[in-house]
Amino acid sequence: MYRVWQIFDPRRTLIALFAFLGILAFTIHFILLSTPDWNWISGGASVSANSGEMAPLPPGR
Repeated sequence: MYRVWQIFDPRRTLIALFAFLGILAFTIHFILLSTPDWNWISGGASVSANSGEMAPLPPGR
């Protein structure tokens, strides 16, 4: 395994890996934000619809 790091520069490899993972994370989040079911920023309608089904606690508590 050490021969692989003799071929590739570790700093450039790790920077490229972190950049790729960051771009991948942003892409996945923006794809999820573009769907109405998984939009957690402006999708407040689904949260309020679910909270309407909850029963209130008894008055003794």
